[in-house]
Amino acid sequence: MIVAVANYFPDAVRGKMKLWFVEPKPNVFVSGIKDNLALNVVDMLMKYCPDESGLLIFMEISTPPFYRIYAKGSPTKTISSISGLQLVIDKRIE
Repeated sequence: MIVAVANYFPDAVRGKMKLWFVEPKPNVFVSGIKDNLALNVVDMLMKYCPDESGLLIFMEISTPPFYRIYAKGSPTKTISSISGLQLVIDKRIE
């Protein structure tokens, strides 16, 4: 499983991601692709997303701790750890 969160995705990257991912809310993509394809997708995202996109990728792996977090640029969303579980905080000003 992969979850990709960013400030924004370039249009070309967004179009490519729609092949494998579901976008439950803007700039949040979720997919259940297998490990080999997941590594290729992570490489593509790291290559084609600029630093300004603020990319965070959470990827499930088969060895402990069973996940890997990738980051590129400076995301507006922060990662908080509660009882050893990393959570993404999406600040909304209303």
